[in-house]
Amino acid sequence: MQNPEDNAPDLRDYSTRLAYRLRDLRRERGLSQESVAHRANIALYTYQKHEKGESKPGTPMNRTYHTLLSLAWVYGMDVTELLDL
Repeated sequence: MQNPEDNAPDLRDYSTRLAYRLRDLRRERGLSQESVAHRANIALYTYQKHEKGESKPGTPMNRTYHTLLSLAWVYGMDVTELLDL
């Protein structure tokens, strides 16, 4: 019997992919990190950490649903598009 944890996604890889996506979307739209953070109603520091793929230095980012919804709203897409699922 296969252990379900063997198929668990690598959170670091996922966080890195989302970080690149956030950075690329922001740059494509000509936005600053400050404007994205302000429009998403999150702290600039928090957004900067998301673009680095972390929540605390060296740890994968902790994406709350509220933050994901806010960032998706800023970029005019739904959460699944933001996550590139």
